[in-house]
Amino acid sequence: MENTKERILLCSLDLFSKDGFEAVSVSEIAKAVGLSKGALYKHYESKRDIFNCILLRMEQNDANNAAGFDLPEEGIEKDREKYRRVTLSKLCGYSKAQFRYWTEDSFALRFRQMLTVEQYRSEEMKALFSQYLSAGPINYLSDIFNSIGIKNAEKNAVQFYSPMFLLMSVYDAAKDKDAVLKLLDYILDEKQKELERSI
Repeated sequence: MENTKERILLCSLDLFSKDGFEAVSVSEIAKAVGLSKGALYKHYESKRDIFNCILLRMEQNDANNAAGFDLPEEGIEKDREKYRRVTLSKLCGYSKAQFRYWTEDSFALRFRQMLTVEQYRSEEMKALFSQYLSAGPINYLSDIFNSIGIKNAEKNAVQFYSPMFLLMSVYDAAKDKDAVLKLLDYILDEKQKELERSI
């Protein structure tokens, strides 16, 4: 059974994913959880505190997901050697797992929905959308490709990540979600083969 602090966090993220962070008040969160505002403030100092805890969880999840595939968890400036040791096989497996994480994990899915809604209303949310879902993944892939000797690293990073980005939206609306997963797996496997030939 979830504790109250966790219920507040999950309920807040659910509300943020539907209406956006700015539009949701502490009163609405408290009501949705079945608490008074005063009781909510015993667990979190503010709505911003809740949001910061959501961000912290996403950072931890991202690091754990990368570590599970022995991939770099931080930027290239922190551990260049780890970037050089990445194999395309591990990267491809990680990318497939990340796609499933962003589409099937309820926490990550709602976080993605929140950023998608809010990116047009807030510079901070636009920057977070870029970090997590657009430029950030491309830069990460580009750094890896450069480190392991793949030519045209940025172009290849865009070609590798673009199907993932597009298919997230396709997956969200798809009746046959397995078909989308199979399509993504096929695309990434073919790109992996192409990249292996180029090294």
